[in-house]
Amino acid sequence: MEQISFNKLLLKTAFSCMACDGDIDKREVVLIKKMHQENKIFGEIDINQELDNLLLEINRDGHKFLRSYFNELKSSSLSESDELKLIEVAIDTIKADDKVEYSEIKFFKVIRSKLKIENDPILEIHPDFEEYLEQDIISESYLARLQADFFDTQALPEFELISSIDDDILKNLDKDE
Repeated sequence: MEQISFNKLLLKTAFSCMACDGDIDKREVVLIKKMHQENKIFGEIDINQELDNLLLEINRDGHKFLRSYFNELKSSSLSESDELKLIEVAIDTIKADDKVEYSEIKFFKVIRSKLKIENDPILEIHPDFEEYLEQDIISESYLARLQADFFDTQALPEFELISSIDDDILKNLDKDE
């Protein structure tokens, strides 16, 4: 997969994991911005602009946005290292607000089901990810029900623009960690 589109998919993964529980916590925003500033993990992009674009898109139709994300994930040709990076970003984002909702674990399991990587290479590097990888996806029909259940039980509100969150607030949140 071309690097630019992988970087955008990676950012869309972080953003989707941040929004999937219906709450964009400022600590999640801090984490995403920090990953970008410190490691340029999303490449050479305007992070505020990209996040606002994703936010406007999810506000138009949250379920359509997330279904489209799942389809993009499934149809992408990713290397094992790309898939591992995607999993790391997803789990780090989910953990960023210090509360892991069941809806987030369900959402992650749907992401996981779209990837080809085996659990062993993930657990070698991240043994603490085991709870996210526990197998409760038994069949295609169960997966379809899991995905449908996520969309039936998760209402997505209209989020405020991320660029409107004052950088001073974000810096203070970052210091509190």
